[in-house]
Amino acid sequence: MAKKTNYRKGEIEKLPDDKPVVYEIKTEGGKSNYVGIAKKGRVSERIIEHLGEIPGATVEINQFSSIEEARKVEKKVIEKKKPKYNKLGK
Repeated sequence: MAKKTNYRKGEIEKLPDDKPVVYEIKTEGGKSNYVGIAKKGRVSERIIEHLGEIPGATVEINQFSSIEEARKVEKKVIEKKKPKYNKLGK
């Protein structure tokens, strides 16, 4: 189940980090700006690294049981949505 919050440090820090996640930073209109993964224990830290670099109104996370599973989903989401700030071929 996806969890969604505003793209602000205080709210990002409240996101669960007990499992690896795929996160998506979205514009106010819901368009995907960036998709990434974060390891267990680094969820808010990883998303906060983008503050000021990648504009976004919301961030949405989906938790997974393993980092390998998260990587597979991240790749599929990037291929499908082609986020503005993801580099091609990465």
